[in-house]
Amino acid sequence: MRNRRGFTLIELLVVIAIIALLMAILMPALSRVKKQAQSVACRARLKSWGLMFKFYSDDNNASFNPGWAIGESALWMNALRPYYKDEWDMLKCPTATRVDESGVEGTFMAMTRACDLPGGGEYVYEFSYGINSWTNAMTGDRGDRKKEEFWKTTDVEGAYRIPVFGDATWHDAWPRATDQPIAMPWDFGGGSTGTSGEMNHFCLDRHNGWTNMLFMDWSVRTVGLKELWTLEWHREYIESGPYTKAGGMIPSDWPQWLRKYKDY
Repeated sequence: MRNRRGFTLIELLVVIAIIALLMAILMPALSRVKKQAQSVACRARLKSWGLMFKFYSDDNNASFNPGWAIGESALWMNALRPYYKDEWDMLKCPTATRVDESGVEGTFMAMTRACDLPGGGEYVYEFSYGINSWTNAMTGDRGDRKKEEFWKTTDVEGAYRIPVFGDATWHDAWPRATDQPIAMPWDFGGGSTGTSGEMNHFCLDRHNGWTNMLFMDWSVRTVGLKELWTLEWHREYIESGPYTKAGGMIPSDWPQWLRKYKDY
């Protein structure tokens, strides 16, 4: 009767080494596939938001929610609540679902905000999307934000270049052409930061050099981080501002973390 021969220690080590090598090769690829799937899911989610914003505007004379015109009860989370009902995952990008309790790690984190509800009381929302607040249905100036700058209706030419909603580190932002990009991707953080530099709420490296954005024609697409400065955020926005190629910006002018990405 033949004796069964087992594996030698060297053979086992060789097998383990091969498995480790295969894992080292496959893990980055699997990670990229996961991130790509999350980005696709994010765009699908924004497409659903496009339908909800359209339903809202159709019900309100082609206008967006009043937002800060009448206070917290009219912020997008409340105004669109009848359309998304209790689907709370809709408020968060799939790459940013963990809530940031400190308010400083906004790039890959979801934020929270306690909001007054239209019928009284308040609700604590968790979100990682934000609105372009220049779409708010404002009837007057709001500090240095003049009523002439706000979009009055969704029925405008070039709607495909007007951002409405997308990946963000706070629920709203007022981007300007002169907003200076941050030195490091986490510098701006999350939460309310006043009304300056707010392009940085949207300029976040959540999708490897891209961000996902819903536009006023209800289309959704990826947007290059530097491309953000070329979009038409408000009615008097200068699309060839200082942070664009047309405005004289060159690759070496950008902060180090942004230099590797495409110029616009």
